[in-house]
Amino acid sequence: MSLQNEIDHRRTFAIISHPDAGKTTLTEKFLLYGGAIQTAGAVKSNKIRRGATSDFMDIERQRGISVSTSVMTFDYGGKLINLLDTPGHRDFAEDTYRTLTAVDSVVLVIDCVKGVEAQTERLMEVCRMRNTPVIVFINKMDLEGRDPFDLLDELESKLDIKVRPMSWPIGIGRTFQGVYDLFSKGLRLFDPGKSKVEQHSDRIEDLADTRLDASIGKDPADQLRAEIDLIEGVYDPLSLEAYAEGRIAPVFFGSAFNNFGVKEVLDAFVAIAPSPQPRQTDQGEVAPNDPKFSGFIFKIHANLDPNHRDRIAFLRICSGKFERNTYYHHVRLNKNLRFATPTAFLAAAKSIVDEAWPGDVIGLFDTGSFKIGDTLTEGADFQFRGIPAFSPELFRELVNMDPMKTKQLDKGIRQLTDEGVAQLFTQQPGNKKIVGCVGELQFEVISYRLEHEYGAKCAFQQIPAYKACWMTSTDEAALDQFIRVKALQIVQDKDENPVFMAPSQYMLELEKRNNPEITFHTTSEFKTAVV
Repeated sequence: MSLQNEIDHRRTFAIISHPDAGKTTLTEKFLLYGGAIQTAGAVKSNKIRRGATSDFMDIERQRGISVSTSVMTFDYGGKLINLLDTPGHRDFAEDTYRTLTAVDSVVLVIDCVKGVEAQTERLMEVCRMRNTPVIVFINKMDLEGRDPFDLLDELESKLDIKVRPMSWPIGIGRTFQGVYDLFSKGLRLFDPGKSKVEQHSDRIEDLADTRLDASIGKDPADQLRAEIDLIEGVYDPLSLEAYAEGRIAPVFFGSAFNNFGVKEVLDAFVAIAPSPQPRQTDQGEVAPNDPKFSGFIFKIHANLDPNHRDRIAFLRICSGKFERNTYYHHVRLNKNLRFATPTAFLAAAKSIVDEAWPGDVIGLFDTGSFKIGDTLTEGADFQFRGIPAFSPELFRELVNMDPMKTKQLDKGIRQLTDEGVAQLFTQQPGNKKIVGCVGELQFEVISYRLEHEYGAKCAFQQIPAYKACWMTSTDEAALDQFIRVKALQIVQDKDENPVFMAPSQYMLELEKRNNPEITFHTTSEFKTAVV
């Protein structure tokens, strides 16, 4: 195939959700349809490996399996689909945020019982940063959940995106009979059975057709007609251009556990989801059909063993063709590297790949050369943009428990934060190290790994901190003055950008009011956020 044909053949997306909304179950059903797995339950069972370690390390091992199988490739509808898994545990949400930089579209799973939850809103913030196209799957319709119209209103108000129903439920919970597919004009009746992959669909283009009454009953049929009339009157038709720009989201209803409504999502995805898209760099846009290879590292993972081996960097290919045993330019280090064993991930299996194309994600064995956001090219010196770091929710000072191991501790915390396990800030005077995480579990993982992989014992001491805020201003003098006055609350991130460590929400709002010429950003992607 030509380069353009390889690009057109690919779709790269992630499934995202609040924990327990059904992301893993939907992932499994997609893989069943694509033939990547043969039995229900394979995804969950492959993610669980028991060992003679403590409970929290069992959780971290579970995450490790998820990372190592994070790229699941399968064929469906004439397309090669790269599905990127995302960690479900909220303590590792940063992994999900970074994964979203490596995809061209997402499927967002919503629990019909709980609706839009806190982490769902945060995930959509990341999608809006890049105008990522979104398809919504409202799950668990066989349970007693909320009114579908209320759910659509909540999606629009909380996620700041227009929606367009593409299928519509007939009842909910005990009265759930199926869905009417507005996309293909088909009636699909609910038949519980989580292992099935084929379902019969009656094509009913005219809702006045008496077959509808015969299939679901006259009252439910009349209600369906009334609701679809309301949909057609209230919601704009699906514009593929608006979808591609992330301004409108098609919405589907179903039950992933029962494999119901899944095929509609997958069929629509293949029909409308974008092929690999251009990516922004510090020197302009790079198109996927640029013949010169380029890509960026969005995730790094190291196995949890005392020797810190098998460190893998995950590379999203953005342009050109990647070939094994070819030298490529590492822009940050200004050196050329060759990769003898690049890895492709096919469901739970790994294999050596000889070539890869835009949209593909491959694993590169890493001896410590990479950190999140690094760029590889076929020789050009540019850097891909858009690998954000969000302000953590928890901050702790890293305390060295063994002064004889200072070098090991410094090396360990820098390598772990290079992997994206947490964020590292440094405060002067005293070179004080502050670690920022999303959840408490991360601190336990860091402590364990520092001791067992680097031989450095540490403790974490709580500090008064609410948000880490990156700062920009058109008035450099005002910014310099603020940094001098607030020196005790100024830290530097790993790239030596000044960061204001706000001690409380009240103090942050106060500083915003007192310093209107300074913009305080809660994401490190401030260069593209400045208006």
